[in-house]
Amino acid sequence: MTEKKETVAKETRKRQLIKNETVRALLYGLGLAVWVFAAFTVVQIICVLIAQALFSNEILAKPISNLIFSAVTYVVAVAVIIFVPWKLIKLKTTRDELGLRGLPTWTDILMAPLGLIVTMFGAGILMLIMKWLIPGINLEQEQDVGFNNLIGRAEMIEGFIALVIIAPIAEELIFRGWLYGKLRARMTAVSAIMICSALFGILHGQWNVGITVFAMSVVMCLIRELTGTIWSGILVHMLKNGIAFYLLYVVMM
Repeated sequence: MTEKKETVAKETRKRQLIKNETVRALLYGLGLAVWVFAAFTVVQIICVLIAQALFSNEILAKPISNLIFSAVTYVVAVAVIIFVPWKLIKLKTTRDELGLRGLPTWTDILMAPLGLIVTMFGAGILMLIMKWLIPGINLEQEQDVGFNNLIGRAEMIEGFIALVIIAPIAEELIFRGWLYGKLRARMTAVSAIMICSALFGILHGQWNVGITVFAMSVVMCLIRELTGTIWSGILVHMLKNGIAFYLLYVVMM
C-alpha cells in the first residue's frame, strides 16, 4: 500500500513538474512575442519621428526616401531585437537559431513555389472560415505599403527593392529566424508556430492581410522544421511580395 502511495505521489509530482515547465515555456514565449512587437513598433515610430524632423514631407514622399527609410528601419529593428536581449540578459543567438545554417540548396529553392501554393490555398480557407465566424467582416481592405504612384523605371526598381527584397529578408530574420528559433528551443513546434504566426498577422494590422500572412507564416515555419533554415521561407516571402508588387504596380498602373 505504501509503495502504491509513493508511486502515485511520484506521478503527481511528475505531472506537476511538466505542468510548471509548460507554463514557464508559454510565459517565455509570450514574453518574446511582446518584446518583438514592442521593439518593432517602437523602432518604426522613432525612425518616423527622426525622418519627419530632418526632412520635408516632399522629400519623404519620394520612393527613394521610402526605400532608404525602409532599409534603415529594418536594419535597426533586426539589430535591436537580436542584440539588446543578448547584451542585457545574455540571451545569445547562434546562426542555427536564426536558421542561417549553410547556403540555400536546391531543396530550398524548389520548395518555395510549393510553399506559396500551400500558403494561398490555406489563406483562402481561413478567409472563408472568418467570413462564416464574423459576418460582415471586411476582407477587401487595400494595404498601404508606403509606396504610391511609382512612375518610371527607377522608382519601380526602388519600390521593388524595398518590398520584394529588403522586407522579406528582414522579416524572416526576425520572425521565422530569431523568434521561432528561440520559441522552438523551449516549446513544441505547434506552440511556436501559433505564437510566431499570430504575432506576424497582428503586426500587419488588417484582417485580410493578417490572415494571409498568418497562413504564410505557418507554412514557412513548417518549412523551417523540415529544412532547418529560413532560406526557403525567404524565397516564399519574396515570391508572394513579388506577385503582389506586380499586380499592384504593373498590372494596375
